[in-house]
Amino acid sequence: MIGLFLGEKQLPLEILKSLKKKKIKYFIIDLSKNNKFKNDKNSYFISIGKFGKILELIKSKKCKKVLFAGNIVKPRISKLKLDLKGIYYIPRIIKASKLGDAAILKELINILSENKIKVIKLNTYNPELTLSKGCYTKLKPSIVDMLTIKKGIKILKKSNSFNHVQALVINNRKIISIEKRKGTKDMLKSIKNNNLNNKLLLKIPKTKQDLRVDLPTIGLETLKDCKKANIKGVVVKADQNIFLDKHEVFKFANKNNIFVMAK
Repeated sequence: MIGLFLGEKQLPLEILKSLKKKKIKYFIIDLSKNNKFKNDKNSYFISIGKFGKILELIKSKKCKKVLFAGNIVKPRISKLKLDLKGIYYIPRIIKASKLGDAAILKELINILSENKIKVIKLNTYNPELTLSKGCYTKLKPSIVDMLTIKKGIKILKKSNSFNHVQALVINNRKIISIEKRKGTKDMLKSIKNNNLNNKLLLKIPKTKQDLRVDLPTIGLETLKDCKKANIKGVVVKADQNIFLDKHEVFKFANKNNIFVMAK
């Protein structure tokens, strides 16, 4: 039995599909905004403030392992309804929230660990959702592109492991834009009128980022946004980024002369 803390977007659906195919028993703690998984008989819509209820549910299922997947919206602390465990743990959540979104997830992992519940990597049941090292398109990066990629990775590695920054756009070793709280889509939209021709999107985990949760994710929609922003190439981290719609992405990238590389 595996417990699933699931949020928004496509990744949770891919994980559920894999679990059902492999006939692995699961239950869902639905952390989506609008009870996204209400039609699944194994789903429970519980506020993160009801931590006592969450722990009771996990233990009632005799579950020792859980995973987190999908965008989990940062809770508005003032609006949370708390049970006794929630009241006990909320000061830690508030403190973590001041460091960034990833810090909240990290603190949740710590709390679960204290209750003898292990958090496993979100791609444990979907190893096919990552890319091995290499270039997957007809177009390959140039020597200048490789130098630009090296510079971009160096900058991302220096970013705070607890904040929301997982991506940037760089052109000929000059930073054009860095991801903000609204995410990659918003960043790409903000530069779509930029006429530079060697822009690259780098989206990789940060140094010391907890790889059990919050892995950078790319899919077909990302590539469509890249085309609008005149992005020449997309670079992810080998064996770590979540990569959705692989075949459709590579087909779209080849058609639109964009390279896709796992570094």
